[in-house]
Amino acid sequence: MRIRTPKDIGALIRERRQTLGLDQGQLAKKVGVSRLWINQIERGKPGASLGLVLRTLAAVNAEVIANTGERPIVAEPVLTPDINAIVDAARSKQKS
Repeated sequence: MRIRTPKDIGALIRERRQTLGLDQGQLAKKVGVSRLWINQIERGKPGASLGLVLRTLAAVNAEVIANTGERPIVAEPVLTPDINAIVDAARSKQKS
């Protein structure tokens, strides 16, 4: 997906949120913003805080890759490690 405008970012966030099965309220809670803020971002509100936009992209496991001239700007899923599985595995090794 090419990211060129605030509406493109909003469309990306909406698409990823829906893919993850989250409603706007759930995503808002995850990001620490209001549902209205998520709604406005998804509609392409310009002038939003870059920090909050980046935090929202991280919450939906998306990352923006800069255009180097060789490839377009795209969003790709980001794999987040399961910390509970890591801790459980470490505890299991200690018990052995």
